[in-house]
Amino acid sequence: MIDVIKELLLFMRERKKFWLAPIIIVLLLMGLLIVFGGGSAVAPFIYTLF
Repeated sequence: MIDVIKELLLFMRERKKFWLAPIIIVLLLMGLLIVFGGGSAVAPFIYTLF
């Protein structure tokens, strides 16, 4: 897993694709919200946000 992150950071630095960083961060945050919000007591409150 660390190798994938390392490769992604090297790619972004070499190709000057720094605009990808916010997109990747938002996707990771949304994924974490879905994973942790799906089976917890916080789920009804998360669903009201959307």
